[in-house]
Amino acid sequence: MATTTLPSIFVSHGSPMIALEPREAGAFMERLGRRLGRPDAIVAISAHTTAREPLLLAGAQHQAVYDFGGFDPKLFTLRYDAPGAPALAPRVADLLQAADLPAHVLDEAGLDHGIWTSLRYLFPEADIPVLPLAFVATQSPAQQFRLGEALAPLRREGVLVLGTGSITHNLRRVFAGGLRSPADQPEIPESAAFRDWMLGQASVRDWEALFDYRRRAPYAVDMHPTDEHLLPWFVAAGAGGRDSTPVRLHDSVTHGSLGMDMYAFGEQAAALA
Repeated sequence: MATTTLPSIFVSHGSPMIALEPREAGAFMERLGRRLGRPDAIVAISAHTTAREPLLLAGAQHQAVYDFGGFDPKLFTLRYDAPGAPALAPRVADLLQAADLPAHVLDEAGLDHGIWTSLRYLFPEADIPVLPLAFVATQSPAQQFRLGEALAPLRREGVLVLGTGSITHNLRRVFAGGLRSPADQPEIPESAAFRDWMLGQASVRDWEALFDYRRRAPYAVDMHPTDEHLLPWFVAAGAGGRDSTPVRLHDSVTHGSLGMDMYAFGEQAAALA
C-alpha cells in the first residue's frame, strides 16, 4: 500500500499510434511510471470518456476499447486487461457529492485508448486497479478544476489521479497529409506558441488566465478546435491544488503540431522533474 502522498499527473497521449510508435513521449512515460512507484489504484480522466454528469465505470475487469478507426490494424491486437476498482467507486462518489457534484456509478468496464495507451507505458504489467471517471466535456476549465479539487484527498490515500489528453490537438492539421504522415515533422509556430503560453501561465499559477485560455492563449482555437483533450489537464491541476505550482515534466511534439507535454501537480510534483 502506498504510504506517501502522490502527485496528480497529466499525460498527452496524442493519437492511438503512440501505442506502436512511442517516440520520446512513450519513452518518458516508461521512466515516469518507475519514478511514481506503484499506486494502490488509479482514477483516470480521459478526453475520450465523457458523460452528461460525472460517471464512474466501476466494473471489476477492464479490457482495451478500440475507439478509433483508420489506423494501423496492429493496434487492434494490443491488450491492456487491467482490473477495475469497484471498491474505490463509493469513496470517489462520496467525495464528489460532498463537493455538491453529481456522481453516478455504473457496473461497467472498459478503457478508452487515451487511458490504455498511456497505461501501457506507465504501468505495463496491467495489474493496478483502474477507475475511469467520465467528465462533462461541455463544462468550463474552471469547473473541471473544481472536479479535480474534489478528488484531491485521494492523493493521500495511495490513489493516482491521472488526466490524459493532449496539450495541443488539431487532428485536421496533424493528418492533413494522411494518417501515415511523417511523425518527425518540425513543430509549427502555432503549436510552440500555445505550449509556451500554457507553461508560462502554469509556472506563475495564473489560474484565471488558464481558465480563460480559449480567449487569452495564442492560437487556442486552432490548437484545440474542441477542448476535450485539454480539459483533463485542469482536472489533474485541481487535484494538485491551487497553491501548488504545476511542473512540466516532458515536452515533445509529433506530426509537427501534436504536443505531447506532460505535467505533475501537487507538492510532490517537483520531485518528478
